Formats: sequence, structure tokens, C-alpha cells
Amino acid sequence: MSEPVLSVSDVNQFYGSSHTLWNASLTIPAGGCVCLMGRNGVGKTTLLKVIMGLLPASSGSIKFMGTELVGAPTERRARLGIGYVPQGREIFSDLTVEENLQVGLAARGGRGSVPEQVFTLFPVLKKMLRRRGGDLSGGQQQQLAIGRALAIDAKMPKLLILDEPTEGIQPNIVHEIGDIIMQLNEAGLAVLTVEQKLPFARRVGRSFCMMDRGHAVAEGAIAELTDEIVRQHLIV
Repeated sequence: MSEPVLSVSDVNQFYGSSHTLWNASLTIPAGGCVCLMGRNGVGKTTLLKVIMGLLPASSGSIKFMGTELVGAPTERRARLGIGYVPQGREIFSDLTVEENLQVGLAARGGRGSVPEQVFTLFPVLKKMLRRRGGDLSGGQQQQLAIGRALAIDAKMPKLLILDEPTEGIQPNIVHEIGDIIMQLNEAGLAVLTVEQKLPFARRVGRSFCMMDRGHAVAEGAIAELTDEIVRQHLIV
């Protein structure tokens, strides 16, 4: 069996005296697409931020392609090939689409250019290169945020992390984003996505990890995401 792309083992995290992650563990195999699920406030975004080094892990291990990440700065994690799309997208509204995409090149020391694959996946971005990010619709901004994450590597990052990529987006664009995630996944890109919409998760995911109160409480193939697990841990 090949080495996992990402292996999170027994990770704990604290906000002051508040214990937010309790021995959280998660594995993403090569070519995997894991949907991280659970009600609001159970630690999903916190776990993503710990993986990216935006929050410190108090204990535990986070290995990416066999390299230990705990203690490594966020920029090193990006250079290793982890693309990250935060909740709310966090594009730069006063920068143009082109300038937002070029931000992703920082992981390569500012060298090279935006991969043509980004424009193949999101042709609307090529038409709007001179438009300000803040003038785009929510769906277009999400496409821009994903494109920026993909631009960290001249070919393709090894792992794409998405925090609620369908939040606040019209249904037709949600479907398009699902198509893109599956296309990237089938091309070999491992994906970890926080997702609240059950139909979307069942469509794009290959496996799931359910969180509750900072614990990973259930995981398995997406076909094993039963109605009972959903009733216990999701609001649908």
C-alpha cells in the first residue's frame, strides 16, 4: 500500500484554556477525496488551520508525503504542495483577477506564471483578468480562490484543501465546482474538503470523516455514510 498523502495522528489544539481538538486523526490516501463533516463549531475549520500551520498543534503528528509538518511554517507547507482555499474565499477585492492568481506564485518564490490548466478549468477567469476580485460574483470568487490555490505549483499541487467551497454559491456553480473537484481528483490530486451539503458530499467524496465536539467520531467510505450517522452528527 502506498504512503498516505496526508496523515493526521492524535492532534490536540487549544484556544487558551479551551480544548478544541481532541486526539483528531485523519488519513488521505493518494487520489483520495475526503469530506470532513459535522455541525458548525465542532472543529472542522480549526483542524484545517492546524494542518496548514495557521494554528499551532499542541501535540500529535501531521505528516505530508512522509514529512512531519508540526512546527513548520505555513509557507513551507504551501511550497511542499498543499493548496488551501479558506472559508469565505479571502480573495483580495482590490486586486485584479490576474493579481490574485499571481499571489499563488509566492509559494514558488514568485517564479513562473499561472498554469494554463487554471484557465482550462475556469475559462471565466481568463476573460476577467483585468477585473477586480471584489467585482466578481460569489461563484466566480470561489473559482478564483481555487485557481489561486492551484497556482502554487507549476503543474499541480499534491493536496487541495477546501473549507466549505459551496457556501453561499448559486446551485449551477455548485455543480460546476463539484465537476472540477472530481476532475482534479481523477487526475491524481488528493482533496480534503469541509462540506455541509450532504448531496454534494456524496457526489464528490470517496470517503468521509465526521467530527463532533473536536473529536473525529466516524469515518469510512462515502457509501458507509449512513442515515443514522447523518442524524446524529449533521443538521440536514
